[in-house]
Amino acid sequence: MSDESPESPSIEDLTRQLAEATEKADNHWESLLRKQAEYDNLQKRMARDLEKARKYALEKFATDLLAVKDSMELGIEAAAQSETKLEVVREGMDLTLKMLTDTLSKFDIVEINPLNEKFNPQWHEAMVMQPSADAEEGTVLHIHQKGYQLNDRLLRPARVVVAQAVKAEDPIENEA
Repeated sequence: MSDESPESPSIEDLTRQLAEATEKADNHWESLLRKQAEYDNLQKRMARDLEKARKYALEKFATDLLAVKDSMELGIEAAAQSETKLEVVREGMDLTLKMLTDTLSKFDIVEINPLNEKFNPQWHEAMVMQPSADAEEGTVLHIHQKGYQLNDRLLRPARVVVAQAVKAEDPIENEA
């Protein structure tokens, strides 16, 4: 009778199982190394793409602005000529402003023009509070400088004059 019991695997079985396990481990290790290399390459590619996006993000916007600049230069040239009528220069300026407005709109830059609206400190900057009997308190009476937003983000607040309630002892501005 031998020392090995029927439940004990033979040396050949153990050697074969070890070889299979070693081959499986080697395959998993190589697969892991390939996945790691793919991941590293993906990270590098994403970093390059992000850098390109940052570097050239304004390219389309800048290209569209060049047409506005060209139009302004033509207007300046036309205005410098003595035979050019002021009305022609004004028409050119109107067209140039329309080009600029269209370009801003194309890139989701929206004008904030809050005249006669309720003052909103999130979008407006109060320059002056002015007593007014004609407007509700807190209403925008005048705009010193229009504001702008890009998508839903404030680029520049609208600078405004805000209505203030007239007190009985306050002189009304129309007395002058």
